Amino acid sequence: MSLSDDSRKLAKRLDAIPAEVLAALRPALVKSANEAADAMRALVPVDQGDLRDSIAVTGPNETTPAYAEGGGKRTAGPNEALVTVGNTDVRYGHMLEFGTVKMEAQPFIRPGWRLMKPRIQRRIKRVIGKAIRDAAKGK
Repeated sequence: MSLSDDSRKLAKRLDAIPAEVLAALRPALVKSANEAADAMRALVPVDQGDLRDSIAVTGPNETTPAYAEGGGKRTAGPNEALVTVGNTDVRYGHMLEFGTVKMEAQPFIRPGWRLMKPRIQRRIKRVIGKAIRDAAKGK
């Protein structure tokens, strides 16, 4: 089985999710992304604060800041909230996260995500469960 087959199967399953569930999920995604971004901001080493201030949350159907995603812009999907690091002036977050030949890594992105992941997963599971129960009751 290829990755594209898996992607098609996942897309088919996501298309089957009622719109009410997806609508209920979006605020939880944005809240979760903001919490993950706050954790990253708390962990990032601060010199002048430019890198910390460049950590941004992009909500569903919004576009990321320039240079935050692979050197360009990206529009989040309808069920995505993105946390990006960097902007037109700050383009060194990856070097701090992973290090360079001359500089030791000072990770803050992945540790911030790992710190918040269990809480985010619980929130999303709770919101989806409630939305499904409400849809089943006809609310």
